[in-house]
Amino acid sequence: MNIFRIANKKYADDLSGKGAALNGGRWNKIGTPVLYCGESVEIALLETVVHLPANFAPNLMLLTLQIPDNSIESIAASKLPHNWYKHPAPEVLAEIGDDWVKGNSTIALKVPSVIVPTASNFILNCSHPHYKKVKIIQKQTFPIDPRLTKRL
Repeated sequence: MNIFRIANKKYADDLSGKGAALNGGRWNKIGTPVLYCGESVEIALLETVVHLPANFAPNLMLLTLQIPDNSIESIAASKLPHNWYKHPAPEVLAEIGDDWVKGNSTIALKVPSVIVPTASNFILNCSHPHYKKVKIIQKQTFPIDPRLTKRL
C-alpha cells in the first residue's frame, strides 16, 4: 500500500521517527518514535499545514512510502473516546498509540484524521522488527502555495 508524507527537505530521508519522539504527538508520547503519514497527498498536506506558523513557507518534499498491506491495524472513530478530536489532544490517545507501538503487532496504525473526518492518517511504528520493509518509492519537491499559510 502507498501512503504519503510531506516533510521539510532537511528531514525528508529520515524515517526514524526521531522528530515525533522528541516532541510527542496526538498518537505518541515523548520518547516514542513514530512517523505520521496520510492516506492521500491532500490529507498529508493539510496535516502539515495545520502545524506551520503563519506566513511560513518551508522547503517541503513529498514522499510516497510503500508499506506492507498485511501489517496495518485500524482504529475507527467510534472506538475512540468521545473527545478524541479535541485540541490539544486528550492524553489517552498517546497512551493508545504507545501501547500499540509496544505491542509490535503491526507496522502501521490507521487512524481517523481530526482535520477531515472522512480521511485517515497512518502512524508508523519505527521500532517494529519489520519496519525496514517501509520504503520510499518516490520523492519530489513539493512547493506550497503561500495562501495556505496565511492566517485570518
